[in-house]
Amino acid sequence: MKKIIEDLKWRYATKKYDPSKKLSEEQVATIKESLRLTPTAYGLQALKFLMIETPEIREEIKGIAFGQAQVVDASHLIVICSHTHIDEPYIDAYAQRVARHRNTPEDKLIQFSEFLKKNLLHLEQEKVEPWNDHQAYIALGQLLHTCASMRVDATPMEGFDAAKLDELLQLKEKGLKSVLLCPVGFRSEEDAYQHLAKVRKSTEEAFETI
Repeated sequence: MKKIIEDLKWRYATKKYDPSKKLSEEQVATIKESLRLTPTAYGLQALKFLMIETPEIREEIKGIAFGQAQVVDASHLIVICSHTHIDEPYIDAYAQRVARHRNTPEDKLIQFSEFLKKNLLHLEQEKVEPWNDHQAYIALGQLLHTCASMRVDATPMEGFDAAKLDELLQLKEKGLKSVLLCPVGFRSEEDAYQHLAKVRKSTEEAFETI
């Protein structure tokens, strides 16, 4: 338990990365598996994680992200995307995935699938997108903690033009939209922010027992 707190105290939103330091294949694989295992509503995983490796694309994204250098200097750049809609084929595919992994009896599977369709397919589009977007923030939290546990730096970013990024990456055609950016890598020794004290409310201020 002590390590969990140490990890959380160690991490900060890194402002300056060391471009010469790269994540190992094992670290990248761990990050991917952590994101794959992210909890989501109903387990639907209405998310997509883009690993942006092409330097030219990252340079374009830097401009879209208002010149934030972390986008190009970090070892890896992750774009967390959400699905813009959930339709019947998506739910059917998920139900079949459940069946494969859990050997669910057919009658139970049909009940589960019908339950999801009843609760989700009637939702208006303006409700579906924000609902899916919220799942991206769950994934971000898991990503940040996973990185901290490996002593890998990460910077959560909302500061970018989502419409321009979606156009650049042709996300609309894929039924996706960008929600968050998260560069991951290793802090530069020149990043003064790493030496600042972490400022948070006290436990007494943050919690209330009712």
